[in-house]
Amino acid sequence: MFHSILVPIDGSEHAKKALAVACQLARQEQASLILLHIPEQLAQDTLLVWGIGAVEMKASQEELEAAGRQIRDRATEAARDAGVEHIEAMIAQGDPTRTILDEARRRDVDAIVMGSRGLGDLKGLVVGSVSHKVSHAADCTVITVR
Repeated sequence: MFHSILVPIDGSEHAKKALAVACQLARQEQASLILLHIPEQLAQDTLLVWGIGAVEMKASQEELEAAGRQIRDRATEAARDAGVEHIEAMIAQGDPTRTILDEARRRDVDAIVMGSRGLGDLKGLVVGSVSHKVSHAADCTVITVR
């Protein structure tokens, strides 16, 4: 049913749970996973790095890029540990909703599996969460994980 699954990753607990669900689906379907990290500035000018903690946004561009690579690499390692064989991981820039939708269309993925809440929870309460926007605008199946 699924040949390719896009998984937005941001280091949040919901994204980690979504990755676990996506890995289970990928193993069952022998699908490929596309892991997508989109650095996003948070309230209080911090960026959460998977397993590391908060990094100040005043950090140098090099430090921010290194944090993004760590998120990407840890998610790739988690997917491999879960038994997924075909994994592509990338970092993209831009508005998270638009970037997720653009990548999904460009790659013609069968599904997007994402956390119901990411690191931008407060902003999501005001203007609508990324997962909500993606689920309404995507051309493919969207599975939202809590």
